[in-house]
Amino acid sequence: MATWNSIPLEITYEVLGWIAFFSWSFSFYPQVILNFRRKSVVGLNFDFVVLNLTKHSSYLIYNASLYFSPVVQRQYREKYGLGEMIPVAANDVAFSTHAVILTAFTLYQVYIYDRGTQKISRTCLAISSVVWVSAAVCVFMAWPSQSWLWLVTVFNSIQVFMTAIKYIPQAILNFTRKSTVGWSIGNILLDLLGGVTNYAQMATQSIDQGSWVNFYGNIGKTLLSLVSIFFDLLFMVQHYLLYPYNNEKSCLDVDAAQDDNKAPLIKSSGPSQAENV
Repeated sequence: MATWNSIPLEITYEVLGWIAFFSWSFSFYPQVILNFRRKSVVGLNFDFVVLNLTKHSSYLIYNASLYFSPVVQRQYREKYGLGEMIPVAANDVAFSTHAVILTAFTLYQVYIYDRGTQKISRTCLAISSVVWVSAAVCVFMAWPSQSWLWLVTVFNSIQVFMTAIKYIPQAILNFTRKSTVGWSIGNILLDLLGGVTNYAQMATQSIDQGSWVNFYGNIGKTLLSLVSIFFDLLFMVQHYLLYPYNNEKSCLDVDAAQDDNKAPLIKSSGPSQAENV
């Protein structure tokens, strides 16, 4: 089994991993809190939430299998080299578990809060259905030959595919509305930090081992970081550069509507107290 050659690099690896974990984990909360405060999910694309749940579920299966299963670990080393380290850390498993729970809760908020005219598209439902049916077929294909590494790689490929497409509906919705109101920028900033530190963690391991196998041996984690960083930058451009005026105007309209709701239903037609003094 491979070991670390440098204690400082090992410590750096662990620190970067947990920074990525906390950044990515906390990135779910701004959207959840925003939905709770508004009692509305208008502006949050529902396709994004459904695709994100599929993505994180498949990623959890991959991470948990490669981290906990001795059989999968053995098959990994047989394929990439007996001296190679397993490219999944404890923080990866913890993040995936937390992500599935929070994404499922966000989907629950979609069910209970004001949705306006928004709904989950048939395209999204079709994609999700095809993905899970395909995954089930792969399980039956892997069973006879015990090709578990191949199977978890399939789940890893699913999460890469879902990562690549899950942001697209939200980006299109922001463009169509010319606004990012209802879509939390705090989510994006924390997600960007997680993506950068996750990539740095992988680079740290590669430097210590003198090998870049973990980048293509765990291509899902590599692409997860790169794709997330790309879309995070896109959303930041939308929020801060393209639609800042529309965002401010929409927030003012919401505040005005709330003030109207607090106003009395019937106004007194008589003289005011000041006039009676």
